[in-house]
Amino acid sequence: MKSLTLDRLIRLGLALAGMAILFYLLYYFGTLVGYAVIAIVITYLLDPVVSRIQSTGINRIWAIVLTLSALILLLVWISTNIFPVIANQMVDLAGQLNLETIQNITQQVEQRLRDNFSFLPEEFLSTNITRMLRELFDIGQLPAALSNLIGLFTNIFWAALVIPFATFFFLKDGTKIRRDILQLVPNKYFETTLSLIDKIETRLGIYFRSVMLQSLIVALSSWLVLSIVGLNNALSVGIAVGLANTIPYFGPAIGYLLSITVSIIEVGNFSLVLPCIIAIFLVQLLDNLVLQPLIFSRSAEIHPVAILFIIMVGAEIAGILGMLIAVPIATTIKITINQIRWSINNYYVFRSAKSTEP
Repeated sequence: MKSLTLDRLIRLGLALAGMAILFYLLYYFGTLVGYAVIAIVITYLLDPVVSRIQSTGINRIWAIVLTLSALILLLVWISTNIFPVIANQMVDLAGQLNLETIQNITQQVEQRLRDNFSFLPEEFLSTNITRMLRELFDIGQLPAALSNLIGLFTNIFWAALVIPFATFFFLKDGTKIRRDILQLVPNKYFETTLSLIDKIETRLGIYFRSVMLQSLIVALSSWLVLSIVGLNNALSVGIAVGLANTIPYFGPAIGYLLSITVSIIEVGNFSLVLPCIIAIFLVQLLDNLVLQPLIFSRSAEIHPVAILFIIMVGAEIAGILGMLIAVPIATTIKITINQIRWSINNYYVFRSAKSTEP
């Protein structure tokens, strides 16, 4: 065993201090880190498209420009054709979502629950809902809400500037960035690090592309079936269900809850609840029996029970965002551990010092 010298203590202290500073900077510049993460995810999604265009003989820079231009045009088309429809549906839904309607729905739900569970006290639900709504619509909270709204639009503005710029350079200089990082790695760890980066990039690229395609198909399918059963806000609910479906296990439950809630608000009773449940159930059948076996790579290769707890930990730490990134982070950690373990057994990269000891 190596002796603990003053030199090693100083190095350990400097390393710990460096890590503490790094985590502090990541926390302090959390918004910029978030922009960078989004740009990296978009890079994983677009890199195969850019490479395919480049393989036709077009310069990579022009391939990146064409790909990003097509993406921006698609987003502009969505913002001018899809977003207004969603906004109108949200305005109509908000118009129906008044205090009287909520109280009426609450009383109906409460009565049904009391019919089945007689031990429940009277007005146990309506009293709490009324108090919560009064706090929610408290006029004293309006300045804070406006401040949060202004901050949201400010973040969207900066994101629209920073993310495309960062994505362009990640696509253009991705190989150079990787090479610069690898130059910092000692030679005896080079093969391990190179293999690790390659496996993580490949696995995460497949994961993000599969999740995006799966979410898109689920959103379109939900929109279609909810429109068929007569839900007026089917488009906005379908898109929300598709986005929620990116969260394993909890996403489908959110889809059911959202469609049921909107159906009750729309008609003021429970007549659309069962059709909406059947519609979302059909979409989940499509997802579980067709989409996941065909397009969704089980890239995490983690036991379902472990994934469940990983997502719960992510939700506890960072809410919805934590639930979304929990699986990719767990996948990265698992690949790293497996690669280091394999390297120890095959390259003996961590045994050089031990082998020289008497």
